[in-house]
Amino acid sequence: MHELYCSPEVREAVVERFGVEVLTGGTPPEIDRARLATRAFATEADRGWLEQLLWPRVGERVLGWRGEQAARQPAPRALVVEVPLLFESGLDRGYDATIAVIADESVRARRAADRGHRALDERLARQLTQVQKSQRADYTVVNDGTEAELAAALSAILDTLSE
Repeated sequence: MHELYCSPEVREAVVERFGVEVLTGGTPPEIDRARLATRAFATEADRGWLEQLLWPRVGERVLGWRGEQAARQPAPRALVVEVPLLFESGLDRGYDATIAVIADESVRARRAADRGHRALDERLARQLTQVQKSQRADYTVVNDGTEAELAAALSAILDTLSE
């Protein structure tokens, strides 16, 4: 969904709301997601505005992609979509099953910082807790280990779903 940030329509709306300071210096300039996060998570109104800009587009993009995949011959045995704010956005109703991938808060914070995410406290304040996500999901995977362990746990769930 990173392409959503690159669409001219989204870029223009974001610049109009938050200013050119949220753009990179590249050609063409792109939205610097870390800078945008700092601005968008500063107030609830700004965060809400950004969510209303992006979430419907995410839903439309996923719906279109699912249609494309369903038309493939043979159709894939499963489609997987990663949506960080799946439950918060209300997009969870569009899926046959949901998987909450959770981790200890200290692990999550370290990983987010390693990816250069800013405004972590503001982001976390907007998200459901790990327990809430787990309770709402059909399946839960604890991701405190290696990528290989995560892949194995997710593969086991996909095997169960495609039986």
